[in-house]
Amino acid sequence: MDRAALNQLSKDELIALLLAQEARIAELERRLGLNSSDSGKPPSSDGLKKPPRTSSLRQPSGKKPGGQPDHPGETLRRSETPDAVIDHYPPSCAACGAPLTQAMVTDFVARQVFDLPEPQPLLVTEHRAHGCRCAACGSQTRATTFPDWVTAPMQYGKRIGAFVLYLLHYQLLPEKRLAALMADLFGVHLVTATIARISQDCAERFQDFAAAVRDYVAAAPVTHLDETGFRIGAKTQWLHVASTMLLTFYGTAAKLGVPGRVGYFHA
Repeated sequence: MDRAALNQLSKDELIALLLAQEARIAELERRLGLNSSDSGKPPSSDGLKKPPRTSSLRQPSGKKPGGQPDHPGETLRRSETPDAVIDHYPPSCAACGAPLTQAMVTDFVARQVFDLPEPQPLLVTEHRAHGCRCAACGSQTRATTFPDWVTAPMQYGKRIGAFVLYLLHYQLLPEKRLAALMADLFGVHLVTATIARISQDCAERFQDFAAAVRDYVAAAPVTHLDETGFRIGAKTQWLHVASTMLLTFYGTAAKLGVPGRVGYFHA
């Protein structure tokens, strides 16, 4: 509105216009101040202007910082069955210099060191399916009952698989860093494709379990539903969660699910 138009307004109209503009400015300032902590905006929209962390609301207790006198603590406890014992003997008498022997021991003072064992070479177990010739008819019969999980001429065992799955999916190590860790600490040289296959094989074994959790959650009278953006193969997808007090089901999809329909989720 230009000056000429403003001159045509009455005093009451000018006051009303001023109040409307003030309300508009206040609303715009409020929107500019919104962030992920006080609105539905995602955290990624905060950019470099992340809101300050809320300071602690706890009141001073009057106690000194650190462990308290009545706290049980988590210090090491002496082991009554050490794995190794190293004896140290004095070579000579501190008073007269005479030589001392092991037979002269009267007592000892012990200190214990807790440490990891030295990395050992991989333990290789060979499964052999023997063939036997029948003494009665001369027929040859070969054992075919390898363990169910022994499926290849050479493969990694269950312990390596369990360790890889723990570090990959619980500790969230990237595949390349996990491969470097296994090589540095255990001499196990895994390629990322092998790590991915171990993960996929585990997922296939747990399909029935995942389906059972999904069905139990879907049948619950009250279910919490939520979703968030998730990157899979450099593409944005959606990670859905459906949970009850005891169970939580996760599923991924290329699109948002339908609110309230747990059956939409898939393992």
